[in-house]
Amino acid sequence: MSEFIIELKKVSRYFGSVIAIKDIDMKVKLGEVHCLLGDNGAGKSTLIKTLAGVHAPSDGEYLFEGKPVVFESPVEALDSGIATVYQDLALVPLMSVTRNFFMGREITKGRGIFKRFDIETANQIAQKGMAEMGINVRDPSQAIGTMSGGERQCLAIARAIHFGAKVLILDEPTAALGVKQSANVLKVVAKAKARGLAVILITHNVHHAYPIADRFTLLNRGQSLGSFMKSEVSREDVLEMMAGGQELDELTAELEEFSRLDATA
Repeated sequence: MSEFIIELKKVSRYFGSVIAIKDIDMKVKLGEVHCLLGDNGAGKSTLIKTLAGVHAPSDGEYLFEGKPVVFESPVEALDSGIATVYQDLALVPLMSVTRNFFMGREITKGRGIFKRFDIETANQIAQKGMAEMGINVRDPSQAIGTMSGGERQCLAIARAIHFGAKVLILDEPTAALGVKQSANVLKVVAKAKARGLAVILITHNVHHAYPIADRFTLLNRGQSLGSFMKSEVSREDVLEMMAGGQELDELTAELEEFSRLDATA
């Protein structure tokens, strides 16, 4: 069996004549946090949708647990153990913590016309699952809309772990969160890693990614700038590659020239 649970080899995805991602190489290991970094429009969303079974690769090879796969749908990827938590979280604000935790996978009791949702058992499981991620829910029947953004993010992660995820793909989990909430979410990511899951963390915030990551893959305009172990790159190196060091240098030179012209005018 391969040491990597996911491997991409020269994977590309086209939409007609538009090249969304091109020749992406990437390896994801169990018990590691693999950060996928890139600015807006770098191809991160297309890549995670390819990993999650939304899009099939146009070219290249996708290996899962050492075997080539072509997922026909996100459900097929989920059944294989690849769970994706998108930015919108797929939660219903007016429904309870427990209802959201078990949405689409309800546990039942009784038979025939008496078959119904086992709310007592579900409450206990949801409460325990959230507690394991560091979130103490006093009342699992409370509406999810009453919880903070960080707590909702943690619920979505806890739900994925409970239902047997091997690979957890998190799409911008700290976007629009405050400092404390972001820290709580990153703690949950660390707990998922400690449980032996492979975590793919998509972000453009290097300050959130660097402390938690073991490995980085950087994207720019649909192409990979390479994959690096944390020991191989500094935070500043990652920032420069993301921002495009040469482009920033050119911008700085242009701004200095504008300032010089204004001063002599």
